[in-house]
Amino acid sequence: MNHVPNLVVHAGYMREALREAEKAYQLGEVPVGAVVVAGGRVVARGHNLQETLNDASAHAELLAVREAAGALNDRRLNEATVYVTMEPCPMCAGALVQFRVGKVVFGTPDPKAGAAGSVVDLLREARFNHQVEVIPGVLEAECREIVQRFFRELRQ
Repeated sequence: MNHVPNLVVHAGYMREALREAEKAYQLGEVPVGAVVVAGGRVVARGHNLQETLNDASAHAELLAVREAAGALNDRRLNEATVYVTMEPCPMCAGALVQFRVGKVVFGTPDPKAGAAGSVVDLLREARFNHQVEVIPGVLEAECREIVQRFFRELRQ
């Protein structure tokens, strides 16, 4: 029973991440969005900007944690939760470990490049000096739909 309020809270923040994904979609970017929550409030936002910035590292969650570290004046985000619409890739998972993020909540899995359990699980790798709690599948259908719509339209 006590998980129901958490799911409602997680869904609310994931909707914020979906708003960020929509911004990426409007720019012609792969529609992935992220928000960082600390102290019960959104402290940073990000959406994919790889094409816009001509920067392969400009992934939603990476941009968001960089912004969060600046906003919180701390590169260690132990108390923060990152909400991202798609399972983090290996690059982003590595960054999330390095930023010492406390928790990652993601929407849709990425069966081709997911590094939170789909292909590899870098976030919970016991040999690293930090592990990240992972909550998958929050608003999974909505998160999957925007990505599928983007690629369907791209092919047409």
